[in-house]
Amino acid sequence: MMSRFMFVYHGGSTPASEDEQQKVMAAWMTWIESHGASFVEAGAPIGDNRTVSAAGVTADGGANPTPGYGLVTADSIEAATKIAKGCPIVADGGSVEVASVFGM
Repeated sequence: MMSRFMFVYHGGSTPASEDEQQKVMAAWMTWIESHGASFVEAGAPIGDNRTVSAAGVTADGGANPTPGYGLVTADSIEAATKIAKGCPIVADGGSVEVASVFGM
């Protein structure tokens, strides 16, 4: 049975021009499409972030703000991690956190 994994994207940069934005979006779509049915939800960019903790609310998203997410299915966390390694945000200096999603 396939398990679900959340990809939480961190870092990367904001394209400076419309041309760069189109290139970045094309890279993301190519990556997502290359994994076909693995993506349950391709996700979306995330805007303004806040981190809430016992110490209060951090207005800038905290130490590791999240610019986006995705949801995939895979046989194992190793297989999901292999998919994440090809994510365009990694090539842009960012990272992908891969986390198991449990059904409730």
